[in-house]
Amino acid sequence: MSKKVAVVEDEAELASLIEYNLTRGGFQTRIFNGSDGTFRELESWQPDLIVLDVMLPGQDGFDLCRRIRQGGKLRRTPVIFLTARSDEVDRVLGLEIGGDDYITKPFSPRELVARIKAHLRRTETEAEPKQTHVAIGPFRIDLGARRVFQVKPEGDAELELTSTEFKLLEFFLTHPGHAWSRDQLLREVWGEQHFVTPRTVDVHIRRLREQIEEKPDEPGFLVTVRGFGYRFEVP
Repeated sequence: MSKKVAVVEDEAELASLIEYNLTRGGFQTRIFNGSDGTFRELESWQPDLIVLDVMLPGQDGFDLCRRIRQGGKLRRTPVIFLTARSDEVDRVLGLEIGGDDYITKPFSPRELVARIKAHLRRTETEAEPKQTHVAIGPFRIDLGARRVFQVKPEGDAELELTSTEFKLLEFFLTHPGHAWSRDQLLREVWGEQHFVTPRTVDVHIRRLREQIEEKPDEPGFLVTVRGFGYRFEVP
């Protein structure tokens, strides 16, 4: 069955262009205009991936992404921002709030289709784990259910992770004690998505630290290897 891609875009001509190219690429495509009811419509349709504009009539695309990541049926659905806002601060914000990718307008429809296929291939690969459970230090990861738990004094706490955050933490948990450069992490975690920059790694590391570290600015698990990259330490 073909994958379902939701396109949240209020500019009708552009939405039609995207829909045409995605349909040619073999996807089921549905356009949402970004009105106040868009989130409920997305939950009802259950897309495999969401292409999201930032400047929408009913709400800010960043706010919609935050709502998607808060929980519920869509929280691990890959989100690709497609927007005219090209400043680095917007790119970083889009990734920090849970976006998996950020494409600026004007854009190549072929590149958009290629990026969507890359994200969906990665999601399919992650859904076929070689083993079911991994436990290391205070962390327990259920690869089949794609859930991660952290043991805390008050009890086990499940981490609320996006698809990319889950893949990154899974990689660190299964490779403890080894130092990885940003380029190595891009190859191992993002794979063929060569358009992702090393800055993307830093943003996702920061998001993970905010969830797993008692003091994110003084990390004890995801430590920085100065001048090189990152290492996952097991106390």
